[in-house]
Amino acid sequence: MPPHDALPEPMGLPSPLASLPGPAVPRPVRPRQGPRCFLFLQGPISPYFLEVARGLKALGHAVHRINLSLGDRLSWRGLPAENFTGRPEAWPDYIADALDRLGVTDLMLLGEQRDYHRVAIRAAHARGIFVTVTDFGYFRPDWITLEADGMGGDSRFPRDPAAIRALAATLPPVQLDEQFQDSFLRQAVWDVGYHLATLLPWPFPHYDSHQLHHPLATYAGVLRRLLRRRAEHAEGAAAMQAIGTRPYWLFAMQMETDFSLRAYSPYDDLDTPIRETLASFARHAPAEGQLLFKVHPLDPCLKRWRRRITRMAMAEGLGHRVHVAHHGVLEEMLRRSQGTVTVNSTVGLRAIVFGRPLKAMGKAVWDVPGLAYQGALDDFWAEGMPPDPSLREDFLRALQGTTQLRGLFYGPAGRRAAVAGTVARLHADIIGVPDGAAHHAAGQRTA
Repeated sequence: MPPHDALPEPMGLPSPLASLPGPAVPRPVRPRQGPRCFLFLQGPISPYFLEVARGLKALGHAVHRINLSLGDRLSWRGLPAENFTGRPEAWPDYIADALDRLGVTDLMLLGEQRDYHRVAIRAAHARGIFVTVTDFGYFRPDWITLEADGMGGDSRFPRDPAAIRALAATLPPVQLDEQFQDSFLRQAVWDVGYHLATLLPWPFPHYDSHQLHHPLATYAGVLRRLLRRRAEHAEGAAAMQAIGTRPYWLFAMQMETDFSLRAYSPYDDLDTPIRETLASFARHAPAEGQLLFKVHPLDPCLKRWRRRITRMAMAEGLGHRVHVAHHGVLEEMLRRSQGTVTVNSTVGLRAIVFGRPLKAMGKAVWDVPGLAYQGALDDFWAEGMPPDPSLREDFLRALQGTTQLRGLFYGPAGRRAAVAGTVARLHADIIGVPDGAAHHAAGQRTA
């Protein structure tokens, strides 16, 4: 374990691919007909991509995979694939040639901000190839996201309330129940196997990972948190008890490795928005107000957040008005709070569900006028208002109905549902909407 607040050095050097953008192109108004060719790049660390490809192949489509690492290769068996073993600077020419050579019509990947993926998206758009991005769902715990071109700050989902209301009118009511349970053990085993495989020098000697830190340091941090799980739950309860009946605001932390922070916010780390929030709170929050920082449940805590946040709080003269919880009952924290501040975490969506005031410090799909506070952070402590109930219902209905698919990447039952739904939507060419409803409206960007 790294001592005190020391942080392991990030893996690798800045990538030569990192500065290449990938502008979006319009999606088709009408679904395309006939067999297509799907190229898969990196996906979830599970058989999800392989099973989706098998389903598409059974429907008459061509499928292909480009493996970038040994971990990718381990999760793809029995279907056409090739390995890219060159240096990162050779990737732009390689992917451009592959798109032409294979006759690709559709590109599918997880994490549109990974350096290799940004280059591939740019090359795909230049050729009129359609890009589908997947990741964990905006709705938790048993939804996945399927969007055209990008997520989060790059999502095509409208930010205009009128457009959201019009879209919601075509869609069924939102579902907030849980139907599938995921398998943490299965996810952990596959994740460790994948990342340990990427450390081997053969046969991908030049692979440039998008991860910030060495996987062994990350796993050591996660293991430490698992061993402290009971103490962390007690810590959350103790924080709520210390706050008592006094008014408090919640800061929902994210993982620093998350591209929602790295790509869709002005911050390169989590310390900076935390420091900005503390400074604003010290100047403008009510004197009796408290501030609760909730650490992300999967953060390996290579930075010792309690120590760091306490030190920053003391520098702002906040003393015992600041609390840190590594675990706890998030629903209780949200419901009892005066409001939530986050960069762009999906916790913001939970705050909207519970009707709590909300402020985004980055670009978020839920940062919509009437739902999230649009003014300055300094004014949020006094002026933050709950989301408009009618718009909230329309927003939840529209977001879930156009970008979400019920299912999981790991648990067997949930993965079967996710695979079946993904294959159906890709085959019907209706990514972004269910069953073709309001296809054109969902494809408009209103940044």
